Amino acid sequence: MVLGMVRSTGEVCFLFLDIVRTLFTRPLRWRQFLRQMYFVGLRSQTIILVTGGFSGAVFTAQTLFRFRELGMATATGPVVAVAMCRELGPVLCALMLAGRVGSSIAAELSTMRLTEQLDALRALAVPPVEYLLLPRFLAVVLSTPLLVALSMAIGIAASWIVAVPIMEVDGAYYISHMTQYMEPKDVGIGLIKACIFGLIIALVGIHKGLNAGQGAEGVGQATTNAAVHASLIVLISNFFFSFLLNAIFPA
Repeated sequence: MVLGMVRSTGEVCFLFLDIVRTLFTRPLRWRQFLRQMYFVGLRSQTIILVTGGFSGAVFTAQTLFRFRELGMATATGPVVAVAMCRELGPVLCALMLAGRVGSSIAAELSTMRLTEQLDALRALAVPPVEYLLLPRFLAVVLSTPLLVALSMAIGIAASWIVAVPIMEVDGAYYISHMTQYMEPKDVGIGLIKACIFGLIIALVGIHKGLNAGQGAEGVGQATTNAAVHASLIVLISNFFFSFLLNAIFPA
């Protein structure tokens, strides 16, 4: 098991270096890239809106239930805003993308490998890294911060809707405290995490797809492993990056 993890880590590192080298040495396939941006970015908006909105809403409600007992109802705004920007927005968005995008990349590439489409590209002198991997990699890495920013915004907006019109918190104090205690670095930390999570999702999905087993069972296992492993790596890495980014951007 340990040797397998070490081998997989090395393969992912070499895959990343190969993609980066291709980015600077080969022309980008714009049609493929824009198609992937549409699939990863635009078609993921609905699930990100629902996830971000209801996460911010339920977190606001649960926080208000306790803060009202302490006479701190208006402090809910900054707590929810900071949590959405630093943790909930990036992590939940990444988990949704791991399930939707990471598994899809793995399924596509494993099917192409099974049907020998990758070998056909090599026979036509078209590197699969240039034609298939680089557009998907860039689309995920560039779309994830945009989707996380959308998740942050809709989560904070849902927080205001739950707190002010529904639970009758003073709106002026709610907004005032939110803007007072929330800082631009909170948003920056969330976007940095989003870039890292996008990198993880793309690399894991591509690696699982290229190393899938034979037959339909191999495609299914690659799809499942891509979603599960990417989600686990996101959750584990989030713990360490939280401490690292807090040390780089102290309060």
